[in-house]
Amino acid sequence: MSRNYLLHDSIISPIGFSTEANLKAIRNSESALKLHTNLSVFQNGYYAGLIEQALIDEKFNKIGEPSQYTKLEKLLILAVHQVLDNARSIDFNKTGLIISTTKGNIDQLNKNEFPSDRLYLWKMAEVVGDFFGFKQKPILISNACISGALAIKTANDFIETGRFENAIVAGGDLVSEFVLSGFQSFQAISPEPCRPFSNDRKGVSLGEAAAAVLIGPDKSNNLDKVRYIDAITANDANHISGPSKTGEGLFQSISRLLKRSDIENSEVDYLSAHGTATLYNDEMESHAFHRASLENVPINSFKGYFGHTLGTSALIESILTKHSLLNNELLTSHNFTESGVSKELNIIQKNQQKDLKLALKTASGFGGCNLAMLLKKES
Repeated sequence: MSRNYLLHDSIISPIGFSTEANLKAIRNSESALKLHTNLSVFQNGYYAGLIEQALIDEKFNKIGEPSQYTKLEKLLILAVHQVLDNARSIDFNKTGLIISTTKGNIDQLNKNEFPSDRLYLWKMAEVVGDFFGFKQKPILISNACISGALAIKTANDFIETGRFENAIVAGGDLVSEFVLSGFQSFQAISPEPCRPFSNDRKGVSLGEAAAAVLIGPDKSNNLDKVRYIDAITANDANHISGPSKTGEGLFQSISRLLKRSDIENSEVDYLSAHGTATLYNDEMESHAFHRASLENVPINSFKGYFGHTLGTSALIESILTKHSLLNNELLTSHNFTESGVSKELNIIQKNQQKDLKLALKTASGFGGCNLAMLLKKES
């Protein structure tokens, strides 16, 4: 088994156009969630994390012609470009591109600004790959809200089989009217900024963002680095949208992962949860974490900062987990008030320094999909 690491990375969101800018905003308790108007869906507005088109075009204008690409394509290209800027020795003949998204260019459905095939996820991925000259066709991962973390697992798997020497994983999604109306059909959108795991939570807030990370062997002389250990997925097939009340799928993914990795639950120093702030998701996670005896592990959700960024959420959160390990830093679960789940969890309520070595990242999504991933700091 090869040793693969999370190397150079990038996060682009409403609170920053780089990983470091996003980390700085998080440390300062800044949130992307602002009140926006959309009278066709919400009469009183809605809270979400949106990135201004003008700001994207301003950044993109330095590397390409903004009018030739959709909003999401520009975000993905900007994220990958930042990674490549820091990894100049990349060989495009040996490097894979793996893109995670749930809805892709769905915002273009009724706009007719681009050829109709740009609505296809594979075409969007191809456009991004062609911009940089990747020699192999991009691989597209779209498995609900575990997509970003599943793309990291997929990158590792392809590297281990010898198909790639390394891979860039990129992910992105937008807050489109299609997505807004879909979540609102479940009455799942919060009228306030979301509050994961809190007793006064009222639902999910959505966000748009892009992220990218280079996965592969570490050829640098860096003393501290974060290694991908393993990831396991499990689908409990509970419901098309509702999570298992017992957390079965998430529990299975966690327990199988720890057993296969020969790691005791007591060795986990930090847990980055999915934490969407919906009534059923947070409750499901609390059951799964208790069943896995992880209730005392420091836990947070990043949704209070970004909102739920769908197919890129688990990728962003994996990158932030990596930096939490490197910085020995536990970051506050933003907007948490008082516990609102039946199984008590150790929610991180203030930024703090702590010696961290091993982290668990989890994600869950529609259709019963669940994923657990282990990341380890090596010195």
